[in-house]
Amino acid sequence: MLYRGDFVYTEKPSDLRICHDHLLAVDETGHIFHFEHASTEPSRSLLSNEPHDRIELIPSGSFILPTFCDLHLHAPQFLYQGTGLHLPLMEWLNEYAFKAEERLDEDLDLARRVYTRLGERLVENGTGAVLLFGTIREETNLILAETMQQAGIRAFVGKLSMDISTRPTYVEPTHSESIASARSFIDRVRALTSHLPDQARRVEPVLTPRFVPTCSDALLQGLGELAEQTGVRVQSHLAELWTNRGMSDLEIFERARLLTPRTIQAHCTYLSPEELSRLAQHGTAIAHCPLSNAYFSARQFPLREALDRGVCVGLGTDIAGGYSIDILGAMRWAVGVARILEGARLEKSGGQAAGPEDQANGSIGSRGFGVDWKEALYLGTRGGAVALGLGSGVFKIGAPFDAQLSKRPLFCTLTLLRLFDPRTTSEGTGPLTAPLDFFDLSHESLALNLTPETVEKWWCLGDRRNRAGMWIQGRRILFG
Repeated sequence: MLYRGDFVYTEKPSDLRICHDHLLAVDETGHIFHFEHASTEPSRSLLSNEPHDRIELIPSGSFILPTFCDLHLHAPQFLYQGTGLHLPLMEWLNEYAFKAEERLDEDLDLARRVYTRLGERLVENGTGAVLLFGTIREETNLILAETMQQAGIRAFVGKLSMDISTRPTYVEPTHSESIASARSFIDRVRALTSHLPDQARRVEPVLTPRFVPTCSDALLQGLGELAEQTGVRVQSHLAELWTNRGMSDLEIFERARLLTPRTIQAHCTYLSPEELSRLAQHGTAIAHCPLSNAYFSARQFPLREALDRGVCVGLGTDIAGGYSIDILGAMRWAVGVARILEGARLEKSGGQAAGPEDQANGSIGSRGFGVDWKEALYLGTRGGAVALGLGSGVFKIGAPFDAQLSKRPLFCTLTLLRLFDPRTTSEGTGPLTAPLDFFDLSHESLALNLTPETVEKWWCLGDRRNRAGMWIQGRRILFG
């Protein structure tokens, strides 16, 4: 299949690439094998030899962008998305989160309905890869894996491991039973797609100790051993709130050998600059959840500092601690929170820019705490893909896999975005009003030269109405 039009991606933070009139070719297994300007000889040869029904022309005012990656989402909490956010974190967990998770474990029909709709909403919002927290019960999490496979998106599904709880009816009896259940879940998820070719397998199991307050030392140690034995990824919450267990969250996870290049830790708002550096040394990634942090954390995550210290960072919606499933919204919150942190720093320093002393003691880089929209776009696409060990997030041929990652080549994971609709007129419902407003356009001239400013306008104002199509591994799963 051939796609001709404009493409946008960020291979590195702030490295926005706009590729005008390019031709992208995808083979039968969904892998990109050609990406050049449409005027080159190889591109012209492909265009002349391909049947017309296998050439998709991207219209003016549209572009193709990598799908979004959501690194932190509590699937069962989608049941009550957007409620209870007035409570402190631990009260909210007891009043809403644990009850919802237990309810889905008891009602598998409800779980299937909730998870099926969750998959649909993720696709609607352009999310092509998601890291999911599930519940305690294996069967419920298998339903989650099945529904994500059916939705066609890449899902990393975690069965919760927790042998400590403030809710007596929602806890695993012992650490050994919890570990045995985690091992069983890994085997069952792998069996779920074992009959499919590699490129058609969308789901993977993830070890998921909920967080330090709900996991005994014995459980964490056992999960660390299981991670080494099976090679699966690990996810949890790290330093989301202040805990008193004789050592820091970071030290506890280090001791259990759960901080690895295959680990993603959510929040990390209470990590010191030195601890961020230690996390970078482990190769562990962070799921930055700016919206839920604003509601539930007394501290905000120092995103700029983490990036400057070499930490791999992506974005998470943290449903339902965050009320929006849209990663584009998480990008905007990430920039907004970073600007607030920088404003507070400037006020404290009397308006002084970050100087040599700040940089020398490692507390802040030359750019202060600020983050721009291009960096946020990277975090929501390529940054998340890197954290998950995926080859997506860029349009290039032969992108190398990390040796620790699953053995799949680069795959085609795209979202087609429409800035305006050239089929309408300018008389009230034309390109001046739908879906975004571009006042320099008229019905006489519908040509839109894609620039960083027009992409920024979409980044600031766009929503799912702009989304006209979505592909995973070359297979179209959304039609606009």
